[in-house]
Amino acid sequence: MAGAWTKVSVRVKVSDIDRTASIVSMLDSGIMIEDFSDFSLNGMYGELVDENILSADREHGVVSVFVPEEKELSVYTEYIKTHLPKEGIEYELTLDGVREEDWADSWKSHYKPQRIGNVTIVPSWEDYTPDEGEHIIRLDPGMAFGTGTHETTRLVIRLLQRIDLSARQVLDVGCGSGILSIVASVLGAEHINAYDIDPVAVRVAEENVTACGLDNIEVGISDLLAGVKQVRGGYGVLCANIVAEIIVRMLPDAHLFLTADAPVILSGIVVSKENEVLECARRCGYRVIDRECENDWVALTLVRGS
Repeated sequence: MAGAWTKVSVRVKVSDIDRTASIVSMLDSGIMIEDFSDFSLNGMYGELVDENILSADREHGVVSVFVPEEKELSVYTEYIKTHLPKEGIEYELTLDGVREEDWADSWKSHYKPQRIGNVTIVPSWEDYTPDEGEHIIRLDPGMAFGTGTHETTRLVIRLLQRIDLSARQVLDVGCGSGILSIVASVLGAEHINAYDIDPVAVRVAEENVTACGLDNIEVGISDLLAGVKQVRGGYGVLCANIVAEIIVRMLPDAHLFLTADAPVILSGIVVSKENEVLECARRCGYRVIDRECENDWVALTLVRGS
């Protein structure tokens, strides 16, 4: 059915809701949280409350994400089934209208190598022979959702390939799964410092870096630039796959961490917000030297100066 969605719901103890929400939000920022543990009838509209809320379970909550039919459902479910146990979270996973036996034994057959320019993300179990000059990153999508599957990630990977990363130190802000840092490494960057505000994201990124056998990526926790380590001479590239509203908060201080000629790659920008980011960039002394667009998303490469 055109436009169909599958609701993936995770029922957990109330004490685990925040951590579960952090994990599920790695899949998609548009999550739904049902938590009635603090609900009270002491307000003036108590008599209008739905009976379902009055009888809701106060000991458990539900975190849900909605998966469109064009996305691979099993990638979402395998990610959840991999990471919640690692956090010691007991859970019940339900799929609205989909039986687990329909996909449990066959999901791997639907996940294929994805080539983005000269970089190809290959599932760990897949046999793949690269072309000459092709860079291969082998990851299990069950533990590394987002590795090239979203437009915003692909846009940055394309832009990174147009920069000579050799001998450069790279700063990855809002690193998520760590895929952009991993790509920067295989493209020849000297060292990468990757940061995310979410401890779960940091742990995921560290696991993925280890799985790829890389030793030049350091992952840490930081709220945008607040906890970023200064490096001698400054970072030679900054990449940030976040959202426009957060980019405009970060950009005014970005130059304090960078070399004078460092490219700044920004993604996670919906087309309707591009002018907002461009205006901020202009005020901060940046100009656009490269641009990529896919569907409703845009990514920009900026440098300072005229």
